[in-house]
Amino acid sequence: QVQLSESGGGSVHPGGSLGLSCAASGVTRGTFCMAWFRQTTGKEREGVASTYGGLNIYAPAVKGRFTISQDNAKKDLFLQMDDLKPEDSGTYYCAAGGYACRSGSLVASNYVDWGQGTQVTVPS
Repeated sequence: QVQLSESGGGSVHPGGSLGLSCAASGVTRGTFCMAWFRQTTGKEREGVASTYGGLNIYAPAVKGRFTISQDNAKKDLFLQMDDLKPEDSGTYYCAAGGYACRSGSLVASNYVDWGQGTQVTVPS
């Protein structure tokens, strides 16, 4: 089982930037994808960005504004968020998954290990 712990959330004005980090431990060769998801009250968890096999995938809503990266040695995951908008607010989760994520790397059900989440607030 992969242990994940997010940090770096906070409140930022629209147009501002924020960086999230996810400390990962227990990552094995079976961990094929890692990703960031977000969720707001009453809504389903949505994929924001994922990385696997050298590819970075972004949701249309964040493409060009968010950048996912990974420490190849430690497998820690990062998300740089620029030009933040109020609709980016939510709880952000780090996730790790096996080969099932190839069928949809931004689909929450394809991931098995999750962090506890970190809150991002962009007031309108």
